[in-house]
Amino acid sequence: MKHSRPSPLAVLPVLLAACAGAPPAPPEGGEGAPPPPPATATAEVKPDAPANKAAFPYPKTRKVDAADTFFGVKVADPYRWLEDERSPEVQAWVKAQDELARAELAKLPKREALAEKLRALSYLEFVSPPLRRGKRSFWSHRPADKEKSTIYWREGEKGEQRVLIDVASLSADGSTSLGAWVPSYDGKWVAYIAHPNNADAGELRVREVATGKDSTIDTIPGAEYAHPLWTPKGDGFYYVSIPVDSKIPASELPGYSEVRFHSLGKKADTDTVVLPKNGDPETELEARLSRDGHFLVVNVLHGGNVSGIKFLDLRKKGAAWVDLVKGYEGSMNAFAYKNVIYLRTTEGSPRGRIFAIDPAKPARDQWKEIVPESKDAVLQEASIVGGHLALDYLRKASSEIEVWTTAGKKVHAIKLPGIGTTSGLLGEPDEDRAYYVFTSFTYPTSIFEASIKTGESKLWYALKAPVDPAPYVVEQVFYPSKDGTQVSMFVVRKKDAPKNGTTPFLLTGYGGFNISKTPAFSPMLYTWLENGGGLALPNLRGGAEYGEEWHRGGMLTKKQNVFDDFIAAAEWLVKEKLTATDRLVVYGGSNGGLLVGAVANQRPDLFSAVLCAVPVLDMIRYPLFGDGKTWVSEYGSPKEESLFKALFAYSPYHNVKPGAKYPAFLMLSADADDRVHPLHAWKTTAALQAAQAGDPPVLMRVEKHSGHGGADMVKSRVEQAVDMLAFAFGHVAH
Repeated sequence: MKHSRPSPLAVLPVLLAACAGAPPAPPEGGEGAPPPPPATATAEVKPDAPANKAAFPYPKTRKVDAADTFFGVKVADPYRWLEDERSPEVQAWVKAQDELARAELAKLPKREALAEKLRALSYLEFVSPPLRRGKRSFWSHRPADKEKSTIYWREGEKGEQRVLIDVASLSADGSTSLGAWVPSYDGKWVAYIAHPNNADAGELRVREVATGKDSTIDTIPGAEYAHPLWTPKGDGFYYVSIPVDSKIPASELPGYSEVRFHSLGKKADTDTVVLPKNGDPETELEARLSRDGHFLVVNVLHGGNVSGIKFLDLRKKGAAWVDLVKGYEGSMNAFAYKNVIYLRTTEGSPRGRIFAIDPAKPARDQWKEIVPESKDAVLQEASIVGGHLALDYLRKASSEIEVWTTAGKKVHAIKLPGIGTTSGLLGEPDEDRAYYVFTSFTYPTSIFEASIKTGESKLWYALKAPVDPAPYVVEQVFYPSKDGTQVSMFVVRKKDAPKNGTTPFLLTGYGGFNISKTPAFSPMLYTWLENGGGLALPNLRGGAEYGEEWHRGGMLTKKQNVFDDFIAAAEWLVKEKLTATDRLVVYGGSNGGLLVGAVANQRPDLFSAVLCAVPVLDMIRYPLFGDGKTWVSEYGSPKEESLFKALFAYSPYHNVKPGAKYPAFLMLSADADDRVHPLHAWKTTAALQAAQAGDPPVLMRVEKHSGHGGADMVKSRVEQAVDMLAFAFGHVAH
């Protein structure tokens, strides 16, 4: 979900903090009172089921006679009562599940050795590159012994370092995280978003840089989608707003999103509505403002794609919005620079190309192609840095960066350290100096400084992590999926690991929402490698690694392709004797949680353990909760017969088979997840525990003060990663 990319320099410290954390954060997809059951549902309570005879004393879980009927098919929902997170009964059940899980996880071996390594890889000092605004510089810094970062500023290049935002002090218990923070162009103010309980929901605040004090007037609730866009004068900013109204179901909130302008020093309820609410709960809005303040561009996000782009000429009083793209849906983004609108689009080019558009002549036949589609690389993102187009490509699922003129001439490529993932070039439209973040499986996150003019780059900052890449080999292989489609996969293992099926392997993937999964460093995954494990990352259909057609090949009625690709990856690893079924662990989060939940049902014989984090698992009722309606374009609506049949066929919650022998299952839930409602994890845990024929166990761990992206304190990430690794190692053959 949440797949859009805000202004990168403003959120670079957040990116680096995530890179330095312990477990891999779940990939990027509110929570409120659940809607009443539909008219077709009943709620007669059945007596408690007999005590589970499995090896673990699971909390008693009652069933209810709840069901819906779709196109003549009755869909049972015996654990619907677990949808009400405000119920004392549900809260007690969740607490009991978490206590059981933590007690059992604490018994597993190797915990202290794993924790020691994870702490060494996670408590690392990091510094972000400076963000220059006016005569002031801003950056983020976290010492190696601290849980959270601090935002600093100074006058000029060598002024005294001063604290701007101490993230740990945003709440008394440290549970509030810092989202985007954006200084005004004159450097006098910073607009930032505070997220209580690390949830998506947040409050936008304004702090005066010189005094370090927050304005008591400029406080804006409903900042879940907000990303402040300052005017050149610094007298206010544009942002995307959603209402804070308990009467509106959380699943409907995206339809109320609108673009507003906030005048500095005025109350939020006086903010001007620039673009009224879109009225479509399946879409979200993303706004961008040109550096000169002339053009406001809004992308309409629809699942993993963009379904429309419009712009407004702010120089013309009373000007109307102009539809730039209407009637096409795909991977797109647009931005303005020096009175030209640049559009990256997959229309007529599945791997992407760029058009230059005169705002005075926005008709389709007036567009000028300046960057043609590559023959073998996918154009992921584009921006203006140093007066040039900075292009971020993927070639065989590995990053490349190119610099082009705005007239459409390639200048040079930025030489990267090797196969890996970058953030793209991060910099200002009028500055030659830029930065990029680079990472790979055995290459800890590093920041490089680059020159737009020369293309030369040099290491600017590297995490000082105790990592030795020498013992490992990183390979990219291609294997056939069920329908013969060739799928690429990265395989990481020790060079001397025998090919006799004895190496434990962790297979992870995502496969959805046009999101690419590429080589990146993770303290958790590196710890797995260092303890003798292997790692496999397939580039499944549904992602963006090979363009828009690759994405469309894994969505809606073709979603089963994603599961087939993943199952085929597991079969290839076993066939090649890199591992064996009793040594193969799968991990996925969010949409990746759906992935591992589905394949655990379809091929429980293929895996020894499943790590399933903040997942989407009830594919029939998912649109009713959290951000579910914004995923309908990706998964499909159960109200359409063909899509209902596809959803019901693989829905993990509905396809749990009583009496089946499932792999060991660790469900990872978050108590403040307002993106993917925890009911998915809760209901499916109940179903799996009732169905499991005995050992191995089905456990559910609940992270407290945690949203969809996890908790932001290092110790919380380390503790969760220790539990995940101990569970994985504890349930593979030795």
